[in-house]
Amino acid sequence: MTETMQRWSMDALGRENLKLTQAPVPQPGPGEVRVRVNAVALNYRDKMVVEGTMPIPLSFPFTPASDMAGVVDSIGEGVTRFQPGARVISTFFPEWIDGKPQADARNLPYKTSGGYFQGMLAEYVIVKEDALAASPESLDDAEASTLPCAGLTAWFALVERGQLRAGQSVLVQGTGGVAIFALQIAKAHGAEVFVTSGSDEKLALAKTLGASHGINRLKGDWAENTLTLTQDRGIDHIIETVGGENLKHSLRAVAVHGRISVIGVLGGSEISLPAGELLLKSPVIQGIGVGHRRALEDFVRAVDVTGLKPVIEHRYRFNELEQAFEHLPVPLVLIDQAWTQDIGFQDTDA
Repeated sequence: MTETMQRWSMDALGRENLKLTQAPVPQPGPGEVRVRVNAVALNYRDKMVVEGTMPIPLSFPFTPASDMAGVVDSIGEGVTRFQPGARVISTFFPEWIDGKPQADARNLPYKTSGGYFQGMLAEYVIVKEDALAASPESLDDAEASTLPCAGLTAWFALVERGQLRAGQSVLVQGTGGVAIFALQIAKAHGAEVFVTSGSDEKLALAKTLGASHGINRLKGDWAENTLTLTQDRGIDHIIETVGGENLKHSLRAVAVHGRISVIGVLGGSEISLPAGELLLKSPVIQGIGVGHRRALEDFVRAVDVTGLKPVIEHRYRFNELEQAFEHLPVPLVLIDQAWTQDIGFQDTDA
């Protein structure tokens, strides 16, 4: 095999410092796996890390991006979970296997791939065997690389924490990576799905994926329109991807004893709610910060059983990372077959 590889690396914060470099091919140590990376999915969070707008302590030189799919190339001493040739995907939190993350109320849990740990934008990566999951058999590497962050976030909100049941209603905000996964997961569970967007074209796309109702948030009060469509019952589970003032509208639209999963902060990170409505509706309002490996493995099995297919609209070559970042107010860009072929992209809006 080659002795050197390509890797995107930065010595300081800022996209101008992100360079395509040559580096020695790393060797796996005890308990480690070397993966030949075939696809990398970019999330808006990756752009924030690179540009320094998400205050995470980084170790330079640093390689960004948390999500990848590839093939096990070599294993270190004592590795038992995977053998060479196995198709694998990364996990967003390498040390969070199940249950609660290792953290306390003062020191918040955010030791992530492509953040606290080195990321995946390299031809080969070294990963602890516990920080990998088997890829879905029904997806190619490009599709599989979208699962560790965007896909798992939607699954964790609706299924792992939300205990979604057939017949319930789900409202997803926007048509971004997490939102489209939430639509597909909810539909697969037999839920009635509502989608909000500022684009009639994207609402039409959402309906082709199984949405029952599309609400253009630029044409009137989306919360009021939602209440009208549900005969004032409201929504059982809202995927809140906007944040800020929008959470007040989500509280209006949620059913009594419903659930709001707060995932995005595009509309602002500070939130406040009217106490009376909060007390009387008594919804569960949960923050979702992706999820653990066991839930990812559950999601992988569900993908294979249901035939869920991630929606990919655009593809880029590996050396077109700058163009991919330019496409990223949107939450998810996919770098597909990174080293020899092209790159894909999952479009969005809030």
